[in-house]
Amino acid sequence: MGTEQSVLRISIAVTFALAGFGILFGLMSGSFAIVFDGVYSLTDAGMTVFALLVSNLIASSTASGSTKGKLVERFTMGFWHLEPIVLGMNGAMLMGAAIYALINAVGSFMTGGRHLVFEQAIIYAVVTLIVTIFMAIFDRRANRTIRSEFLALDSKAWLMTAGLTAALLLAFVSGLLIQGTELEWVSPYIDPIALALVCLVVIPVPAGTVKQALADILLITPSDLKQHVDKIAQAVVRRYGFVSYRAYVARVGRGRQIELYFIVPTDWPPKKLQEWDQIRDEIGEAVGDEGPDRWLTVVFTTDPEWAD
Repeated sequence: MGTEQSVLRISIAVTFALAGFGILFGLMSGSFAIVFDGVYSLTDAGMTVFALLVSNLIASSTASGSTKGKLVERFTMGFWHLEPIVLGMNGAMLMGAAIYALINAVGSFMTGGRHLVFEQAIIYAVVTLIVTIFMAIFDRRANRTIRSEFLALDSKAWLMTAGLTAALLLAFVSGLLIQGTELEWVSPYIDPIALALVCLVVIPVPAGTVKQALADILLITPSDLKQHVDKIAQAVVRRYGFVSYRAYVARVGRGRQIELYFIVPTDWPPKKLQEWDQIRDEIGEAVGDEGPDRWLTVVFTTDPEWAD
């Protein structure tokens, strides 16, 4: 389980299995909350499939010595921009599904609720809770070394599902315990109330992921990375006596795009290309995190218009 792709494949398989299990038990027990849980998992699994495809594209396009296919030749700037698009869509769809379920829960409550087979609902909740907790731990442990945004979101989704299922389990157990008591009239309302509460918790959870995805899509400059690059560029200007510099920085998914333009005095004596390359190497080492997900361009010019 040392690669992002292998972990995502396991997550997809388990999610599809749980989704089918949830929809089946939801229909059998009469619980729309369980049906929503299954549909929510199905939506998440579908988006995880897209995440896996994008992950494969990024890995194949940045692998050293890889054979460049026609698709890679058409996307010479890489596939990093697809990652925030998929993450944003994933978060938005999960929020949309939760909002739709909340509306249905309110409508069901206003029309008298629905009767459940609590025994079947409890069996579903127990099995699902065990699986989701296991998958959340599995994702987090794997991501300690992989450090993937996709796996981080997937782990968050599993934790979200576990919390949702725990709330449902508590509601179903409560509904079973009040059968045959004077509170039995409350039981038809347990399912819509539990669903509404779960939705209110779930809706804001993907908001942070959607916000970060939009920032990446809009190429909003990360302040911490910009400060780091500015500090390095200023030191280079002082060391070599350049006139000034221009820095352009963006974060696109896992990719970091950095462009540095140094304005060289017009009366400088000529240098060999190897000397300019040596300065580039120094800058690259200072920037750090050299790898397939760093796009670093360093330009030297005497004309500021080339840098603006």
